[in-house]
Amino acid sequence: MTDAIRYEKGQDNIVVLTMDMPGQSANTMNAVYREAMGKIVERLEAEKDSIAGVILTSAKKTFFAGGDLNELIKVTKADAKPFYEMILNIKGQLRRLETQGKPVVAAINGAALGGGWEIALACHHRIALNDASIQIGLPEVTLGLLPGGGGVVRMVRILGLEKALPYLAEGKKVRPDAALKAGLIHDLAENTDEMLAKARAWIAANPAAVQPWDVKGYKIPGGTPSTPAVAQMLAIAPSVLRDKTKGCFPAPEKIMCAAVEGAQVDFDTAQLIEARYFTELTTGQVAKNMIGTFWFQLNDINAGSSRPQGYPKYQTKKVGVLGAGMMGAGIAYVSAAAGIEVVLKDVSVEAAEKGKSYSAKLLDKKVSRGHMTAEKRDAFLARIKATDSEADFEGCDLIIEAVFEDRNLKAKVTAAAESAARADAVIASNTSTLPITGLATAVAKPEKFIGLHFFSPVDKMPLVEIIKGEKTSDETLARGFDYVLQIKKTPIVVNDSRGFFTSRVFGTFTNEGIAMLGEGVSAAMIENEARKAGMPVGPLAISDEVSMSLMDHIRKQTVADLAAEGKAIPEHPAFAVIDLMLQEYKRPGKAAGGGFYDYPAGGKKHLWPELKARFEKADAQISQEDVRDRILFIQAIETVRCVEENVLLSTADANIGSIFGIGFAAWTGGALQYINQYGVKDFVARAQYLAEQYGERFLPPALLLEKAAKGEQF
Repeated sequence: MTDAIRYEKGQDNIVVLTMDMPGQSANTMNAVYREAMGKIVERLEAEKDSIAGVILTSAKKTFFAGGDLNELIKVTKADAKPFYEMILNIKGQLRRLETQGKPVVAAINGAALGGGWEIALACHHRIALNDASIQIGLPEVTLGLLPGGGGVVRMVRILGLEKALPYLAEGKKVRPDAALKAGLIHDLAENTDEMLAKARAWIAANPAAVQPWDVKGYKIPGGTPSTPAVAQMLAIAPSVLRDKTKGCFPAPEKIMCAAVEGAQVDFDTAQLIEARYFTELTTGQVAKNMIGTFWFQLNDINAGSSRPQGYPKYQTKKVGVLGAGMMGAGIAYVSAAAGIEVVLKDVSVEAAEKGKSYSAKLLDKKVSRGHMTAEKRDAFLARIKATDSEADFEGCDLIIEAVFEDRNLKAKVTAAAESAARADAVIASNTSTLPITGLATAVAKPEKFIGLHFFSPVDKMPLVEIIKGEKTSDETLARGFDYVLQIKKTPIVVNDSRGFFTSRVFGTFTNEGIAMLGEGVSAAMIENEARKAGMPVGPLAISDEVSMSLMDHIRKQTVADLAAEGKAIPEHPAFAVIDLMLQEYKRPGKAAGGGFYDYPAGGKKHLWPELKARFEKADAQISQEDVRDRILFIQAIETVRCVEENVLLSTADANIGSIFGIGFAAWTGGALQYINQYGVKDFVARAQYLAEQYGERFLPPALLLEKAAKGEQF
């Protein structure tokens, strides 16, 4: 068997340990690692007298990836005791490594995240390659976990409570130069040879190295929780944290508990505290939801699971963007950031230049923060050409239309752009609601037409919804998919329908909140409970951002389109409230100065005081749980309808799309995983109750009833 950790002792009696897990692209803390590390520690202890020191490094591109998530996602409450004992074993091995009496140096040749950084922390000295692509940190919290290999205990003892918390509770990651400044690593090297030479020199100079916390009289930097300054910070920290997590995410709270409690006791007791909280989180449901979606499903999507096979990877070289408003300007920015040439067109050069200035503003911020050089900024901006002429689209292999949601306007500009671009160019629309098959009738080659639905603000939002029209070819879909990955976004693929997936589900969220207001439920309760359910913003606040006039415009367009097909739009209790806000109260939203909220100049927004008198009814209040469930259930039910209608093609697209695109509660792992973790049968029963109380829109779709009857999950 190949050694998972190679043991090589040189002439200078320094042992180089090279981690190289067989059959894996990265090292992880799996059973193979545990066994290998156990043997290594025993051998180091046995041969201690003939060893000068130890260098720990990796044969992989990265240093060490961390815990084995395939293992962690399977741990149930019934496994808690053996799992806890296994964690203590991992910690025990690292503890023996740092106390065996010889200096240990981590030679960090690539990313050291999670368990990888915990291994490095158990070394007396840390040297990293000076490479900006290397990341160091403890991102466990983003998967609903905490650093369980001694990360909490050692980070607090190196940095102190206040400085350690952002790394632990927020998963802050840093590059080697920043890690050096923060005191996390001790030295940088330009290449592997220099790194190993520096490691050997340090071992020679520090034969009796020990960890700072093992030195008599050691004190935690900044003080323990009873130190006045730290006590003051800790008095408000839990409420600040609660405000961020809304009680939906147990991990940041348990991390704070493990850090604070561990700082009041000796090292070994702190390790036990950390292991207990780690076991509690790993066996809990939220970690399962988050690991399943943010790790397995997201990796599956990015690996191309929904991309048509058999087409070579395509690199987009020149993008034409129609419309230099907020969306067009953002699309131009992310394309230029990926090194793609961009032509940004609007009705006038001034309007196009205004769109280009959006990129200039974002880049100037980077230059002022020292994240980018002025030369790089100028080269970036030179890639964006602002114009008012279609002729400039010559040579474009992708055109993206991002004008107002009006079918005739979209048809006019795309047809003109298509004739100027390359003959094989892909033509895309950034529409959020209009069916792609209908828009494709405006172009000469509908098979080259696709929907690329970006989210605002484009530079920050990680998702692009790719919409396949009836005539869109697989090759066009593959090219659209490749472009989305090229601009470093996450692609989800959906079939064409009105509102596709994200806009449809998002509409149910805003409408449900507005409907509750119409019933007389308190506006403050609707907004607060939505956030407590895990939504980033309340439905009324987000309706103001989108603007009720736009919602009304989309509704009218839908009514007209469906009337042409001889169909009618189903009535919704929210429509009457929107009509009142627009026609009677003249409050369409934030951009117009007021909607459900007031936006005082220089002050904080607050709910429009008149909502109380005009909508709220004392006898219409419902339970907090009903408010939260109505908000999450209506979105999950609409997602099931999208699966049933074949709009959504995979569970991964549904879960990732709902969180990244709509802001669906992240603790659930997404709209379909919310149903799985609630229990499909229980979800059906609760949906039927909500339908009796609040309307037929909560009735479980046939597909959901079928899954419940068969005992299946999504």
